[in-house]
Amino acid sequence: MFDKILIANRGEIACRVIRTARRMGIKTVAVYSEADADAVHVRMADEAVPIGPAPSAQSYLVIDRIVEACRATGAQAVHPGYGFLSENPRFCAALEAAGIAFIGPGVPAIEAMGDKIESKKLAQAAGVSTVPGHLAPILDEDEAVEVGRRIGYPVMIKASAGGGGKGMRVAANDEEAREGFRSARNEARSAFGDDRVFAEKFIEEPRHIEIQVLADSHGNTVYLGERECSIQRRHQKVIEEAPSPFLTEEMRRAMGAEACALARAVGYRSAGTVEFIVGADRSFYFLEMNTRLQVEHPVTEAVTGLDLVELMIRIAAGEELPFRQEDIRLDGWAIEARVYAEDPLRGFLPSIGRLTRYRAPQEGAQVRVDTGVDEGGEISMHYDPMIAKLIGIGTNRNAAIASIRSALDGFVIRGVNHNIPFLAALMHHPRFVEGRLTTRFIAEEFPDGFHGTAPSGEAADRLAALGAALLHRQAVLRGAPTGARDWTLRAGRQNRPVTVAEDADGWRVTLDGRSFAIQGRWRPGELLFDGVVDGTRLVAQIDRRPVGLRLTHAGGEVDMALLSPRAAALAELMPVKAPPDMSRFLLSPMPGLLVSVAVAAGEPVRAGQELAVVEAMKMENILRAERDGVVEALHAKPGDSLAVDQKILEFAAA
Repeated sequence: MFDKILIANRGEIACRVIRTARRMGIKTVAVYSEADADAVHVRMADEAVPIGPAPSAQSYLVIDRIVEACRATGAQAVHPGYGFLSENPRFCAALEAAGIAFIGPGVPAIEAMGDKIESKKLAQAAGVSTVPGHLAPILDEDEAVEVGRRIGYPVMIKASAGGGGKGMRVAANDEEAREGFRSARNEARSAFGDDRVFAEKFIEEPRHIEIQVLADSHGNTVYLGERECSIQRRHQKVIEEAPSPFLTEEMRRAMGAEACALARAVGYRSAGTVEFIVGADRSFYFLEMNTRLQVEHPVTEAVTGLDLVELMIRIAAGEELPFRQEDIRLDGWAIEARVYAEDPLRGFLPSIGRLTRYRAPQEGAQVRVDTGVDEGGEISMHYDPMIAKLIGIGTNRNAAIASIRSALDGFVIRGVNHNIPFLAALMHHPRFVEGRLTTRFIAEEFPDGFHGTAPSGEAADRLAALGAALLHRQAVLRGAPTGARDWTLRAGRQNRPVTVAEDADGWRVTLDGRSFAIQGRWRPGELLFDGVVDGTRLVAQIDRRPVGLRLTHAGGEVDMALLSPRAAALAELMPVKAPPDMSRFLLSPMPGLLVSVAVAAGEPVRAGQELAVVEAMKMENILRAERDGVVEALHAKPGDSLAVDQKILEFAAA
């Protein structure tokens, strides 16, 4: 077994590998860029080595610097995590040449599976079901149209060297094929340095289901069940779970057998994932093989009881798998939600800045949190904006959903925008609860984007009763009488009569004539309430407002104030301040680089027409006209670095 390993990564995955290595008694070495000098993974490791400036191309992607860090520290092996160099055969070869073990598969398997075109040919040869498509690189827009017509729309145009949702576009007609070819190729060139793209049939009502495999160097290959990864946005996974609510045991065995056959065909060694697209008729087709640890591996660990990082390390050290296929059992259910620094109310645009408050839910048998940040840390524009992975665990799917709902309610993040409101909305969505999932789930259920949610029905009443109780506590501490008192609860712009009485066990609230018993501890200034309202556990976040409190629960937030009846009547008369009208301007929705402007001053534009392209986090974002109009002036030019809401162009007054 190794004495010391280096983790060639950052953030939550670096921290996760360090935790397992520490438990195994293995010393760890972190590497870090200038932007990550104070990062959590640097503080967790036994040693840390600087490897260059903030941009990953000058630090985490520089092979020579990481090999040199291994030599300087005496690290005998490298765990690459995911992303960065994890699937780069040149990195694996450089480590081999330096006599350093790579905690992953060898060069032949990485090369064979790293090219989406070649991997499909190998899968076909191994007897694995594959999607109909055009596997040769597409040369230009005209060929993209020809291929789309021949395969039959809709088609998926994909980067050959792609991953993480980058360089992928769905085209439903000739025009979209041309545009998709351009965008996919540009994104592929920017993200991977390889602009080759190909096309394949887009499966209707598809599910994205992947099989986790493990293989050692002694000829043993097993699969560890499946993960349902169908909840995606722009081909980026948002929610993953294990097992899948769709698969039968027969399908699981068939998909597992094909995954293992492919792993054997390429001489695979280590943990890997074979991804399948599954149709509504339960047909399944090979998509690709990821020759690394997956972001969503914790859900597999939760239902199998296995530590995949430990097994990867043991396999790399030459050990044999300690079990066979018949020993694998799936027990319980696990759901993972990816918590990102992004603004779901602004099209999920990345949010950068400092975490002024950060408090993850308490971990235990039902909750796991994998993170690489802490309070005071910074979400940088240079890297993926993931804050944490939150895993809810239960004896069955409903129990896992309940676990992750409560954990999301208690996840405190301030200083940057985040997607927890959207994740909570997904966890409460009836279609998700039923398990009717496809990769089109978000596009179908949120066709106009996410605009927030508000508690309704019983949940709204319980939250209102809680708000009245907490506001009453504030009033008492300011000198109000301690006994029962009649108030008016102003929630949003709605007034509701309420009576609140407090005793040693909590509060008794009468709201609109209905009585609520509330148990729990809370003092003004605390960010969380975790207690019981009317017999139901309720976790809510509490923020002070200029008047009253803001309560956040189940992804929705409500501003509440406790007023006298007279003050409430006067509040009804207060005018609502309208925001300034910015409809004449095209504003940058995110910090980023203005790649191109497609129009000129004085030019008429039509609704839906491309106006500009802004690049952020290596993703191209096309900004389109919302309605017909005429461009009056340009306020930015290609190459400019843009701030959020910076003016790009202005339309003439109607």
